[in-house]
Amino acid sequence: MAKTSRKTSSKRKSASDEGSGDCFGFGFKSWIGGLKVAQGASAKQARSGYRGTVVAVGEPQPKRALAILKTQIGAPMTKWQEEQVKFWLEGKRADGDLLSLTLKDGPVWLMKTVDAGRAVSGKDSSATSRDPLSKSTFARARDVAGPIFQGVRLWKLDKLVLDFANCTREEFQGFLVGLEVASYSFAEVRGYKATMPKPAVHLVAPESIEEPKELKTIIADAGRLGVAVNFARHLTNLPGGTLTPTVYADIARTLMSKANGVRVDVWDERRLKSENMNLLLAVGGAAAAPPRLVHISYRPKDRGAEKRPVALVGKGITFDSGGLDIKPSSGMRLMKKDMGGSAAVLALTWWAADAGLPLALDSYLAIAENAISSNSFRPGDIVKAKNGLAIEIHNTDAEGRLVLADAMTVAVNQSGENEPACLIDLATLTGAIKVGLGGEIAGLFTNSDDLAREIYDAGLKRGDLSWRMPLFQPYKRLLNSPIADHVNASDGFAGAITAALFLELFVKNEAAKSIPWAHLDIYAWKDGAGGAWNEGGGSGQGVLALTEVLSRFVSGKWAEG
Repeated sequence: MAKTSRKTSSKRKSASDEGSGDCFGFGFKSWIGGLKVAQGASAKQARSGYRGTVVAVGEPQPKRALAILKTQIGAPMTKWQEEQVKFWLEGKRADGDLLSLTLKDGPVWLMKTVDAGRAVSGKDSSATSRDPLSKSTFARARDVAGPIFQGVRLWKLDKLVLDFANCTREEFQGFLVGLEVASYSFAEVRGYKATMPKPAVHLVAPESIEEPKELKTIIADAGRLGVAVNFARHLTNLPGGTLTPTVYADIARTLMSKANGVRVDVWDERRLKSENMNLLLAVGGAAAAPPRLVHISYRPKDRGAEKRPVALVGKGITFDSGGLDIKPSSGMRLMKKDMGGSAAVLALTWWAADAGLPLALDSYLAIAENAISSNSFRPGDIVKAKNGLAIEIHNTDAEGRLVLADAMTVAVNQSGENEPACLIDLATLTGAIKVGLGGEIAGLFTNSDDLAREIYDAGLKRGDLSWRMPLFQPYKRLLNSPIADHVNASDGFAGAITAALFLELFVKNEAAKSIPWAHLDIYAWKDGAGGAWNEGGGSGQGVLALTEVLSRFVSGKWAEG
């Protein structure tokens, strides 16, 4: 067993201090964190020279809004441009929340805030007929940041002015997170193409935020959140031949062991064998790089309302060939992303430690490569799980639930002050859920109505969506085996449900106590650019929703639930 621990010193260090922050080119310093607040004379100076300008339009009356905009922009518009802005304000153009103009001093982007958008749509906040997954104000502002950042690069701007006097805190935070997310480019980070410089950002702050300390906190939090999303994206983008199980475990240990209040334990194959982690060993047995379980224990000095730790478990299949039940080439092409759940868990843990979140976490990365060799596990094999259940292997391509099962058993059997308040797992588990919900909505399976409510609502607020699916118990018969306790998969329909029902077998601890548990079946990938994501690839799915969930646990919503 490789083991790293670090005791808390008197001065708190963040997880990104002391040069810990390079992961195959990825740095953990927020670009947004360096923006300058423009006030008084500095505001006039920020508006001088060639620049890009983003103006948040909050005035609901089009005529009045146009008059205010002329003053804010500071550069004359042509008659035609004034007419187009008026049409946009009245909802007569198809541009949606964003309108771009080209003026003599540089491009200008106009962004509708919630008040302006409500005036155009004619809906108020009390409307009850809205889509249950419609975009929040945070998500709307986040997603307009993507095309704006693309425009900044197209115009090769070295200065960007954000006039956000007329927007809400949520819109302000969402836009900043969106800019951070939009700034990530995998090819640039890896050195495959030249890095384009980012502009200096000058901010006219929202009038609703009066305290400089509060403003500074919001900016830092938004930058950290965007970096966490991009870190998960970067890990997911790394090729399977680069991010092998042993390399992945070393990255987690090196990154997290430098943060105060954090202990990192890496279980190698000998430790896994001694702990009866036979499912994880079976999946990873064919690969040149052996499997690993990484346990990151975060114990901050202070705790919020929830005193017990929250357990996070991530599927970390660094590449999935399907094993002996080999995938077709088309199905194997993106299988470097099969560790997207663990990438989200590691990013969440980094975020919590860097922020000094007053909530204890136990994070588990179940890491293996599902390869093919003479050591491959086979259809028909019977493998005894850590919790004692005998599992007949029906399909070697249903490997993710196997590595999660053993890791979940470790998580739920922590005792005393380490007994988890709840367990949340993230996994790119089934294609069936993508067929049902698409790539942007996670399938949410849970044995707790309270946990379901928090995850759904947090995801809605942050634009990181999930939809609750049934743990339909009669389908558990599809996992029956004539010669073992269960099979690991079934043929036919309800693939996402039966996968979740399999995981539910590992939620009880040795005392037969069931832990509140939620399973997020995610895609972790974007097939193309959209919103704040200016390129396809790893998406960081789950990070935005669960940072919000963990923050709510601190404030007591979960404790009260």
